[in-house]
Amino acid sequence: MAGEQGEQVDGVVGGARRLGIEVHGLDVISDAERKGRPRQLFWPWFGANVSILGLSYGSFALGFGISFWQALTAGVIGILFSFLLCGFVAVAGKRGSAPTMVLSRAAFGVRGNRLPSTISWMLTLGWETVLTALATLATATVFDRLGWGGGTSTKVTALIVVTLLIIAGGVMGFDLIMRMQTVITIVTGVLTVVYIFLVAGHIHWDAVAAVPGGSAQQFIGALVFMMTGFGLGWVNAAADYSRYLPRRSSSAGVVGWTTFGASLAPLVLLVFGLLLAGSSTGLNEAIEIDPIGALTTILPTWFLIPFAAVAVLGLVGGAVLDIYSSGLALLAAGLRAPRYIAALIDGVLMVAGTVYIVFIADNFLGQFIGFLTTLGVPIAAWCGVMLADVALRRRDYDDIDLYRPSGRYGDLRPLPVAVIVVSTAIGWGLVTNTAASWLGWQGYLLGPLGLGGKDGSWAFANLGVLLALVLGFAVTWLFNRPAVRAQEQATPADHGPTPTSVTRP
Repeated sequence: MAGEQGEQVDGVVGGARRLGIEVHGLDVISDAERKGRPRQLFWPWFGANVSILGLSYGSFALGFGISFWQALTAGVIGILFSFLLCGFVAVAGKRGSAPTMVLSRAAFGVRGNRLPSTISWMLTLGWETVLTALATLATATVFDRLGWGGGTSTKVTALIVVTLLIIAGGVMGFDLIMRMQTVITIVTGVLTVVYIFLVAGHIHWDAVAAVPGGSAQQFIGALVFMMTGFGLGWVNAAADYSRYLPRRSSSAGVVGWTTFGASLAPLVLLVFGLLLAGSSTGLNEAIEIDPIGALTTILPTWFLIPFAAVAVLGLVGGAVLDIYSSGLALLAAGLRAPRYIAALIDGVLMVAGTVYIVFIADNFLGQFIGFLTTLGVPIAAWCGVMLADVALRRRDYDDIDLYRPSGRYGDLRPLPVAVIVVSTAIGWGLVTNTAASWLGWQGYLLGPLGLGGKDGSWAFANLGVLLALVLGFAVTWLFNRPAVRAQEQATPADHGPTPTSVTRP
């Protein structure tokens, strides 16, 4: 199949790459096609996280009942630590030249990896749907304030335009995404600075300082939310872009530029978002209903169109990376189709989910937090396993055996799969979300473990996410070392065809 055979339709004319549909799927990127330096990772990661949505996270954090300084501390730690995890996973891409959820096969086995791949696909699909819905709602709010109508027809039109931009990036692939992210980074970066300047007068430090502090449990809840809302939402795709770098690229550079590019904008936006939300109870409450649109209520009319541009472009930047990686995860989960077909399938599901959020659902924030924590538990467990596996390895991945159930990585490795299942079962027992009725079954371990039950002080600390991350790493580090050493000492088999010319399972 074309998507798995690694054929190129990107031609080279006069020394410059001609833009076309990337048909690389799960295959290994050949050394001849690998290019760039670690610092180029700054652009996709910054562009994907410079969204105005970062301002709303200030309101989300204060919603845990904590003070400005507590929320700031939780945010800084959560953002930096979670994106640092992305940086470490990105090293695997440089060493293995394959998508994140293919490199994960070294830990889980070729077919055993379908479980985390399916979880990864659900998470990235959910994120791209949320971002598309927010872009649609933000556009409608701006048009309503301008008196141009913000009703159903505006939302439908906005949905169509936003969807076309996102799907185009996902289908076209890596080269277009890198170009889009560079433009998005510059435009949104400049306009975001203008936005901050225009609304700075709405900050009232006396009101911010008067926000009462919360308990340690509430602080931990905010910290976990920041981790799941930022880095843990990207960690399953962290190697999808570093795989295009040459093998000789600096690992420290990959970690550093990924972490710096991804966390820079969220840190700045979080600080300002906390100041705005702490200054106005009305704005804080409005953000819960419309996280992006509510931010227009403090803007002068003349800046509404530029605001719409920065809001939509920032959200599109994140959604484009999500749809690209979700397509790869869908292939890794077992779909046999070219990558761009997988991206189209995700696009259709994304539209369906957006229609539900925009036209049917209510209480966006409660559903959003429920989605993040529920999928955050198994993805945290996978992240722990993956981080330990990457740290244990001393050699590059075997390009062929990543695709062969009979190779050194095996078909299904019971221990890592069991870690995912057990960690998720324990983790879901330690998280709650009362705003999403469909998650009422969670928190079943809070009572038996003496943590006060679903109404106790630990109910919203979301300890399950942290526990899953720690369990995944610790168990893999302690018990998987012999398996990794055996894999790396195995004698290479007769590989036959090169990695870019064989059909992948």
